[in-house]
Amino acid sequence: MSKTVTSQPKEITIPEVLTVRDLADLLGVSPIQIIKILMSNGMLASINQQIDFDTASIVAAEFNVETRHPFPEVSAEEAEESDLTPWQRLLAGESKEDLVPRPPVVTILGHVDHGKTSLLDAIRHANVAGAESGGITQHIGAYQVKHNDRRITFLDTPGHEAFTAMRSRGAHTTDIAVLVVAADDGVKPQTVEAINHARAAHVPIIVALNKIDKPNARPEFVKQELADLGLVPDEWGGDIMVIPVSAKKQQGLEDLLEAILLVADEVGVQANPNRPAVGAVLEGKLDKRRGPVATVLVQNGTLYTGDIVVVGTTWGKVRALEDENNKRHRTAPPGTPAVIIGLHDVPVAGDRLEVVPDEHTARAIVEKRLDEAHAAEASVQRRPLSLDEISARIREGQAKELAIVLKTDVQGSIEPIVNSLQRLSVGDVRLNIIHAAAGNITESDVNLAVASGGTVLGFRVDVEGAARRIADDEGITINIYEIIYNLIDDVERAMKGLLEPVYVPKTVGQAEVRAVFSIPKVGKVAGCMVTQGVIRRNGRVRVWRGDKVLHEGGLASLKRFDKDVREVREGFDCGIKVEGFEDIEVGDRLECFVMERQTQE
Repeated sequence: MSKTVTSQPKEITIPEVLTVRDLADLLGVSPIQIIKILMSNGMLASINQQIDFDTASIVAAEFNVETRHPFPEVSAEEAEESDLTPWQRLLAGESKEDLVPRPPVVTILGHVDHGKTSLLDAIRHANVAGAESGGITQHIGAYQVKHNDRRITFLDTPGHEAFTAMRSRGAHTTDIAVLVVAADDGVKPQTVEAINHARAAHVPIIVALNKIDKPNARPEFVKQELADLGLVPDEWGGDIMVIPVSAKKQQGLEDLLEAILLVADEVGVQANPNRPAVGAVLEGKLDKRRGPVATVLVQNGTLYTGDIVVVGTTWGKVRALEDENNKRHRTAPPGTPAVIIGLHDVPVAGDRLEVVPDEHTARAIVEKRLDEAHAAEASVQRRPLSLDEISARIREGQAKELAIVLKTDVQGSIEPIVNSLQRLSVGDVRLNIIHAAAGNITESDVNLAVASGGTVLGFRVDVEGAARRIADDEGITINIYEIIYNLIDDVERAMKGLLEPVYVPKTVGQAEVRAVFSIPKVGKVAGCMVTQGVIRRNGRVRVWRGDKVLHEGGLASLKRFDKDVREVREGFDCGIKVEGFEDIEVGDRLECFVMERQTQE
């Protein structure tokens, strides 16, 4: 059968996953023609077979038709290499004629006692006073205020830890950071930390000089402290707007809102409201009455009631859209926070939201993501962020920058370490110290390293429990040093691509052999009871008989009843086949261990 291409469209928009029948309809051809093309490429398919975007594009090319995603965007690699701001990356592929200004999204950061919450409350209440009666009746993690007939969206985060945790999941939600500094207290360690978090996010900074009403306020002194950190006030010839405010007396709030709008205009915060919505989850929870509920920020496009959405690894039909006043709306335009009801499961903060054409597409995308997530979990592959892994990347030519979060025991240790590190010069590899401060390694430090693709180094410090848990979850090794030259030497070797990881065995569990079974074509299988910890399929075992180790090797199999399992915990029995060892006996003890990357002390 000859092909007729003249009647075919030159370009079509297709989803990430679709059926053979759907593609045939879009191309205006018989599904049989598509099946034949797939077969010629080694793929057996039926009319209802699901195919991905790349496969569909190959088929479409046979009919002289080009394909494109419904949501044009740059790749992660391109995004990282570009100088675009996060919100600009969302607009990649959009026509300039379709873009209009949207409300800027603002996060307030600063030292814990400098009035972040008070300032948020002051802005919020000032806005509520002129709004409809009833005020704010629920907390949704974000809200909007109106100034000069324009809206501003504020993200009500607990601080820079949450701000950076969102970024670590790839959710670039903030356009502008407002740094709160108390005029009577000045720059504090958490102030410096907040500045580094904002800089790492590549968002412009506005300083709210709070508590200006206090008699001991020293605004000029604080401005000098900020200038010393690279935040030079615009009145001194710099590019940082410093706005005197008093959250307590509600002074300067109008000036602050005006400054936010000026910065938004300067950077040109825009979106295309006439396209399917994309956004990010700010919060997710299970409501006993309404089911899974998510607060989302619409970043581009417009979200409508009735839209089919995919959010991370769940999906649903938007049954209702609510604002911070519990008021329902039919739409949520760009830059707007909204509570959505109708998802099948609770999403995770940072998950991406996107509108898809239908339920069939939504299910297919979620199934694919779940399969990928399970495969990733099974392979136990972590994001390479430790010092030795970055070294390996540099060695292989995959990285040109070594980003470091540095924590020291005292302030006096920072300068000699930083000066020594900055003197290192290794080819075209650049050293970027994204944060340096005194004190123990915190959750915020680890989040900053994850979000920035860096590593955490400590000098004579401890690691807080919450930071250790995040590091374990993310697969990050925290390097701790007692001697400065060891730290400097390791960093230099990492920059040269010479640093190799050090692994040590870590015992994770023990099991006692209670019975031995000889199975044809398999060999001897030990019936065991796990007496301590956990036995892992991907671990190794030592076979002990008395006080002697008879054998060390991997696990050929690990079963519960007749099913292969990944692990068996204390108090449960299991069947174990030790790789390369047939002399197993009742009473032998199996010690399971894994090779763990050693934290340098």
